[in-house]
Amino acid sequence: MVKPAINRSYAANATQNFTDKKRYLSERGEALPQMIEMNAGMATSATNPDIAYWQSPQLPHWYAICSTPRHEKRIHEYLAFRNIECFLPLYRSVHRWKNGCKHVIELPLFPGYLFVNIGLREKVRVLEIPGVLSFVGTKAEPARLSDFEIETLRSGLHLKKCAPYSDLVVGEKVRIKAGSLTGLTGVLVRTCNGLRVVITLEMINQSVAVELDAADVEPLTPHRSVAR
Repeated sequence: MVKPAINRSYAANATQNFTDKKRYLSERGEALPQMIEMNAGMATSATNPDIAYWQSPQLPHWYAICSTPRHEKRIHEYLAFRNIECFLPLYRSVHRWKNGCKHVIELPLFPGYLFVNIGLREKVRVLEIPGVLSFVGTKAEPARLSDFEIETLRSGLHLKKCAPYSDLVVGEKVRIKAGSLTGLTGVLVRTCNGLRVVITLEMINQSVAVELDAADVEPLTPHRSVAR
């Protein structure tokens, strides 16, 4: 009887696979974590070869969305109802009614904008909400914001006295070195009540002025002191 020819390439691959698997086995022949991860990756690639390509769009990042004027709070409620992580920074303002009474109200710090922390595949869920006009960026790809800036503002802005700032800022650039907004940079301006740092979100061209003490900031230019 004639023996079938042996495929040398197949035999070599089989030997190599056996060697690799043996390396990931314990003395009892149990699979080590490395072997389990390798097998899981091979199975995933076999069933869905495009999985590696889609992993990145699934990772959540902060994006800015444009809203219909004076609908920011309602949109925020819709987003929360859909379990979409969102951030609507507010500030307090004293409003005087026609009868002379004063009332403190909360207004959007960046009128016409909200922030959502989503993977790109969730874009449609956001755009479906009434009042949402678009994402900031191109139609094909929204502009990704600095996660550090948004998370810092989200966790520390409510602890400071702040208000929208729309004037053109020309002044010394400083970094906040103490307090809840540590690490953010802005421009130092002087007001009748003291010092403020104007923080600008370049992507949406919006600024916020935060009241700080001179001791809480440091100049970005070395060997200079902040004017008190």
